[in-house]
Amino acid sequence: MAVSAGSVARGAAIALAVGLLASAGLLLAAGLHQRAQANDLEAHGVHALMTVTGCVGLLGGSGSNAAGYACRGTYRYRGVTYAQAVPGNIRRAPGSMVQVVIASDDPELVSAPGTVALHRSLASLVVIPSLLALGGLGALAPWALRASRRRVARPSGAQAGGV
Repeated sequence: MAVSAGSVARGAAIALAVGLLASAGLLLAAGLHQRAQANDLEAHGVHALMTVTGCVGLLGGSGSNAAGYACRGTYRYRGVTYAQAVPGNIRRAPGSMVQVVIASDDPELVSAPGTVALHRSLASLVVIPSLLALGGLGALAPWALRASRRRVARPSGAQAGGV
């Protein structure tokens, strides 16, 4: 059985559309989750000091160039000590103090004070997912137009495959 070029193109377009629409959905869900966390930090945020316990260098690309640092730190809230990643990617000396915001109702949710406002923007939440969704729908547009033209061209009383 031979496979036509049209079938291959249609299958590729459908696969592309599904991938783009799935990516859009995942990015939108992740953005909504980040926005909910930012809202939580804004509504229930408590400023605290985190003590840096150590940092490791991050490598980028081929592994030959530095891409920043991942630091860990500890802080106390209501008598409990928490160990978390230090917000940001700059190198910090062990023992240095970093100002953070923690959610009083979820003390393991930590952010840098200036970052909370950045994650509340609606535009940054929907722009990329919207572009991906439009791309996914655009990948299907030629076949949808062709199908609608076929329906319009067929007489209203005619049935497909009829005599």
